Amino acid sequence: MPQAVIFDLDGCLVDSETLSINAIAEEIRDMGVSDVTYDYIRDRFLGVSMRVICEHVAEQTGKTCADDFVDRVEERLFARYRSDLRQIDGVTPMLDVLKDRGIPVAIATGGSIRRMGETLRISGLASYFESTSFSADQVEHGKPAPDLFLLAAQELGVDPEACAVMEDSPHGIQGARAAGMRAIGFVGGTHLDPMRDGHRALLLSKGAAQVCETIPDTLSALLLD
Repeated sequence: MPQAVIFDLDGCLVDSETLSINAIAEEIRDMGVSDVTYDYIRDRFLGVSMRVICEHVAEQTGKTCADDFVDRVEERLFARYRSDLRQIDGVTPMLDVLKDRGIPVAIATGGSIRRMGETLRISGLASYFESTSFSADQVEHGKPAPDLFLLAAQELGVDPEACAVMEDSPHGIQGARAAGMRAIGFVGGTHLDPMRDGHRALLLSKGAAQVCETIPDTLSALLLD
């Protein structure tokens, strides 16, 4: 049994990736990169920080990514969150089981601190992660580097090797494995509907110990039940 469990947020605890990918693609198109599609963003940037996406936008446009790019994307996103954000089925019961077993939990997300806070608040999950939610904004290198996972383990007071991680992106799996943690892949988000089998194989190739499609199966894999 792990001594702590670290979760990615988007696409793992909340079914938000479709909303996020659409918001990013729309903002980039408004900046003049007309050929950016939903699939283009999903296939290249799932699980990476907005800083990496900004660098890509700068390369495509030949100019520095605007300072308010992230803010504009997030404003689009939060407007949709208020009506459309949903937890992944089974998340609250899973977190309750971990709490009952005395296993501490944390968030390690590539999203900004602001987005992380709003996502947890709107989804009703904030109370599970008081003072244990961490963003790529807080480390030098986001996923696939191990920095964010190591920060979470340090703040939880648990050795990295004793942590289990739930991730839906190849970058997240790589980062968790680089931190010395056991990683469980998750492919239950709606953003993976047209590519679930291929994504399962991709997560396994990046080092996932197991890949699950439902939250109950994920909980069992995390706990080695």
